[in-house]
Amino acid sequence: MDGLMEEQGRERRPLVDDLVAGTLLIGGAWHPATDGATFRVEDPATEETLAIVADAGARDARRALDAAVRAAPAWAATPPRERGELLRRAFDLLGERTERFASCITAEMGKPLTDARREVAYAADFLRWFAEEAVRVPGRFTTAPDGATQILVTGRPVGPCYLVTPWNFPLAMATRKVAPAMAAGCTAVLKPAELTPLTAVMFCELLVEVGVPPGVVNLVTTSRPAEVSTALLGDARLRKLSFTGSTAVGRVLLAQAAPQVLRTSMELGGNAHFVVFEDADLDAAVRGAVLAKFRNGGQACTAANRFLVHRHVAEPFTDRLVRQVRALQVGPGCSPGTDIGPLVDGRAARRVESLVQRALDQGARLLAGGKRVTGRGHFVEPTVLTDVAPDAEILTEEIFGPVVVVTQFADEREAVALANATDHGLASYVYTTDQARAHRMLAALDTGMTRINTGLLSNAAAPFGGVKQSGSGREGGAEGLLEYLDVRSAAFGG
Repeated sequence: MDGLMEEQGRERRPLVDDLVAGTLLIGGAWHPATDGATFRVEDPATEETLAIVADAGARDARRALDAAVRAAPAWAATPPRERGELLRRAFDLLGERTERFASCITAEMGKPLTDARREVAYAADFLRWFAEEAVRVPGRFTTAPDGATQILVTGRPVGPCYLVTPWNFPLAMATRKVAPAMAAGCTAVLKPAELTPLTAVMFCELLVEVGVPPGVVNLVTTSRPAEVSTALLGDARLRKLSFTGSTAVGRVLLAQAAPQVLRTSMELGGNAHFVVFEDADLDAAVRGAVLAKFRNGGQACTAANRFLVHRHVAEPFTDRLVRQVRALQVGPGCSPGTDIGPLVDGRAARRVESLVQRALDQGARLLAGGKRVTGRGHFVEPTVLTDVAPDAEILTEEIFGPVVVVTQFADEREAVALANATDHGLASYVYTTDQARAHRMLAALDTGMTRINTGLLSNAAAPFGGVKQSGSGREGGAEGLLEYLDVRSAAFGG
């Protein structure tokens, strides 16, 4: 890691080409921001400017919503098969352009190219899944229990949507929202994160290329998210908000959505636990731990934050995990062999470093890593901590970085109590060979998603979402389409 700066200097930064620089997609055409404002997008591995993009304000947001409102009736009336075929064409074209999209993701977000390619495949799965779901909008026709009437239940598109995506999965989070909205017959305004807008620009170019009608998907890039969101959420024509991001920002948006009584889907923060019981296959648990923690450098709401390990296997599990962590290679995402790329910006790196240092100040024991890497870029060593104080901030806050915190427990009851001792409830991981225990844990854990004996969590066919302060609503699966439909009923008398 000492030679990281030299390696960065030798590596050629991936090219981000064929972008519509400095413009917004509104009504099927690319326009500059109304006031001509722009902002820079930086490579977190080198701190160099990648591109200059349009900086939308409130007027641009309203223009984008105007376009979505104009397109809404025709798009809602478009046959489901036609909507599905457009999504299928987008799936095919995205697959053909995997390397272009992966290079863009790595350049602006920092994750290793191998992870970026996996993200492209995951993102494409949502296009394919909802291409198939578009023709399966549920409904039913039944006779009322008293026999006097017949009941018809149908789904209708919610209407124009505001889709807000985070920086850590800039393509997958876009397709996970855009695809079900389009499949259901809704139009949308997409606002990507300020740190990673280029992938969204490239994706919207692809949608235009496959023939998505003007105004169905509109794109506003901005460094003024509060201004854009306030303008849209205060407009009575908007009918749906889908947001992925921090719980703190989610609370603000929910408050802004309340006056219009908007439909909302909120995928918020997490504080996932990874529970290893005494009967677990330790080698499998260590492999799963590395996957659940270090994918995307720990910058995921589903990343395992708290490793709860039975006291009888805590030492061998931790020893094996430390060996794996010390072998991880830190470097620019575009470099062959890189396992851990940079954190997304300097603020993120300073925050992770500070969380680790405060835990050490409270008596935690450092087994691996623990420092930022000197030189350009926002790199933090993969880190393992034990003996962390129960009230340490690193146990209660979402870490969003490559840091493992190992805590011991004595029995199943204590494991459940420790796991549920958080305001969040997004994801959990459990390793045990006892199937009865696995089912007990599924029932006892306060999380929207639990994975047994695997560190892989996300799948387009499964509903994604949390409980408690990790949000509401679901993305993916059959449930993801329902988030964009209003359920209506009619009754026919005899």
